Amino acid sequence: MTTTRSARGRAALRTFRDAVPLRSVGLVLGVLVLQLAFVASYVGAFHDPTPHEIEVGVVAPDSVATQVVDRLNGIDGSPLEATATSEAAARTQVRDGDLAAALVVSADGTEDTLLVASGGGSSVVTAVQSVLTQAEASQGRTLTTEDLVPLEGGDARGLTGFYLVVGWMVGGYLVASLLGVARGSRPATPRRAAVRLASLVPYAAASGLGGALVVGPWLGALDGPVWVLAGIGTLVVLAGAAMTVALQVLLGTVGIAVAILLFVVIGNPSAGGAVPAALLPTFWRTVGPWLPNGAATEAVRSAVYFDAAGIGGPVLVIAAWAVAGVVLTMGASWVLHRRGVTTG
Repeated sequence: MTTTRSARGRAALRTFRDAVPLRSVGLVLGVLVLQLAFVASYVGAFHDPTPHEIEVGVVAPDSVATQVVDRLNGIDGSPLEATATSEAAARTQVRDGDLAAALVVSADGTEDTLLVASGGGSSVVTAVQSVLTQAEASQGRTLTTEDLVPLEGGDARGLTGFYLVVGWMVGGYLVASLLGVARGSRPATPRRAAVRLASLVPYAAASGLGGALVVGPWLGALDGPVWVLAGIGTLVVLAGAAMTVALQVLLGTVGIAVAILLFVVIGNPSAGGAVPAALLPTFWRTVGPWLPNGAATEAVRSAVYFDAAGIGGPVLVIAAWAVAGVVLTMGASWVLHRRGVTTG
């Protein structure tokens, strides 16, 4: 009886090993780690939004300007980074997105004005209002708000641009992943690698233009320049796709998981969409602008709400990811081809 049970146990173990090989167990464990990282990243980024050194201009009479600036910068936790400025400059900087807000101190009364730009992030506006309302109350003053860049009617919470970028990023890494699964993660020759990269260009262009048309003329969510948004989208999709191809060439199928880690697990919560960067913890606030998700979200926001002011930096970041993806893909393909390590 014992021998029979032992034989059955060995047979069951062999069946399990045949059905679930060791490599599959490793992949399953990798998925588990990725899943837990997803939970940790999103909850870590969003569970306690707190303002961090939000840039605010202060317009006040010379006799009290320094005092007001010092008082705001001395608030516990440093939620604001205040600097003195003129009202004309403050209005220009808020309209251009260079300042999150500006406090205009009344010279002959107790009611001050807060200049804001909801288009730059309604959560930031709410946070600044909350901090300054308390600061003003402690001085026996009140606050009224003037929104210089209000949200568009179809963009009630200011999240349309972020979700547009998420869609573009998903399309980028998915199309690259599918090409890798269908034709092999590592192109057999550098020429095939170049052809694979080239095949992504028309897809990226269609994706960029399609996304811009959906949120603009079709749904009326963003009344932004369609061709500018289409250009941003094309570059975003190329960046996500080219880097995913590069990661597959370098790491094989595991490269897809690394792409998801970069663009979904870390990239989305740090993009400044659901929660603006100024309210995120240090890690997400620091890495966000350097990932294509965050750079693209800022570029779309700039194009729609701030007449493209400051759009150059974010666009360069996205372009750098695209170029890096191409260079890594071609370089790694050449090396692996010389070594004979290719699959399709």
